[in-house]
Amino acid sequence: MLQKKKKLSKKELKEDKLVTFINKSTNFFEDYKNKVFTYGAIAVVAIAAVYFYINQKTEDNLKAGTELSRVLPLYEQGSYLEAIEGRQGTNIIGLKRIIEEYGSTENGETAKIYLANAYSYLGNEEEAIKYYEDYGGSIDYLKAAALAGRAGYYASLGEYEKAADMYLSAAKTSKLNAENPNYLLNAGIYYLEIGNMEEAEALFNQVKDDYGTSVAGREVNKYLAQIQQ
Repeated sequence: MLQKKKKLSKKELKEDKLVTFINKSTNFFEDYKNKVFTYGAIAVVAIAAVYFYINQKTEDNLKAGTELSRVLPLYEQGSYLEAIEGRQGTNIIGLKRIIEEYGSTENGETAKIYLANAYSYLGNEEEAIKYYEDYGGSIDYLKAAALAGRAGYYASLGEYEKAADMYLSAAKTSKLNAENPNYLLNAGIYYLEIGNMEEAEALFNQVKDDYGTSVAGREVNKYLAQIQQ
């Protein structure tokens, strides 16, 4: 004769559920431990990769800074072609190669502005605009220089409204930029060119009031005179 199954108490039920849970957890870990260890290894590798990337970027930025310091004397002397291509037989590799090797670093981004300027001074505006547009660094005065370079390019095409807008954007990039009076003056000149007298006059007066002792401040009166005729 079968004995009646004993009813478990609440305490025994809880203990039984706990044992069942532990057994399931143990079995799960045994079944998937290889995957767990694999995913853990992936996480460690990912962390290591990020650490390596940051350190590599820092190292590359230092290398780019060293190469840039070697080439800048050529740029400042007006040897723009050599600054672009480098000087054979020396350790000066040139702005183009600096960008090719270190273009994603901050100093590599800085090299883009010097390269764009060098092309512009040589009259190669098509190459210059590529690098002005490609600048992606974080330095405010270089952001402004990139915008001003693009403004100059559009002005050369007769697209004066675009030129004016970009010069104005360049002037607004940083309040501490020594080039701001020139940017504002140029913006005003091109607004004047397209007949936007109100905007032009406002900018000319800003140059006169805020930067009266600058070169732009000394030139602005002749443009104001054109409006007030």
